[in-house]
Formats: sequence, C-alpha cells, structure tokens
Amino acid sequence: MPYTLIDHTADLGIRVRASGLRELFEEAAAALFDLITNRGRVTETAQRTLAVQGRDRPDLMVNWLRELLYLWNGEQLLVARTRIDTLDDSRLAARVWVAAYDPRWHELHHEIKAVTYHGITVRPVSGGWEAVVIFDV
Repeated sequence: MPYTLIDHTADLGIRVRASGLRELFEEAAAALFDLITNRGRVTETAQRTLAVQGRDRPDLMVNWLRELLYLWNGEQLLVARTRIDTLDDSRLAARVWVAAYDPRWHELHHEIKAVTYHGITVRPVSGGWEAVVIFDV
C-alpha cells in the first residue's frame, strides 16, 4: 500500500506517498475511502467532475478530500477511483467514479466526520511526494 496509518488520539491519520503530485492526490482519495469501506467492493456506476481550489497545496489537499467526503456524507456515494486531470499549486480538476452505498454489500469501517488542518503537510520527499492528513472520526 502506498500509505500507512498514523496513530492519533481520537482522530485517524494517514501518511500517503506517491511518485508524483497528481498521484499523491489520487492516493489520498483512495486512502480516505479505504478507511470508510472496502473499495474492492465498490463497483463504479457514475462519474462526477470536480473542481477544487485552495490557497496552497496543503489547503488544496484538505479541500479535495472534503469534497470527496461530502459525496459520502451528503449523498451516500462511495468513491471507487479518481483521476486528477489538471493540478497546480492552488487548483485541481478531477474525474471521480462513484457508486451508491448499499448496506447489504458495503461494510463500513470508520465514520469519518471531517478532514482537518491539524498537522497537514504536502511536501516533496526522496523519490516523490508525501502528504500527512488527519481525519476527525
């Protein structure tokens, strides 16, 4: 897996690594929905287009994950996969493949309430990029 869980009091954190910045944002999305359910059981049935803005890369990461979390919390859609089409320091555009939640088929692992700014980092590292994100559970 390109990410590891971080032990954090009353919250849940991830450290995500990827070779490129676009891949980092895609892997962070995958990690979020791996925490929510078994993505292997999510069969995409629709596609959405999202545009997200932020002041900088960390803010963009938080806003990206918040948009995705809204699909779950607001519309009961699970994200099967994402594709970042354009990305710069303060904007991204992406396609997101989703499926409606079915309690008979999708087991829920964690209730993620929010994406937080606590400890947020998005930075280059040897061999690529790394992000640390803390979720309120």
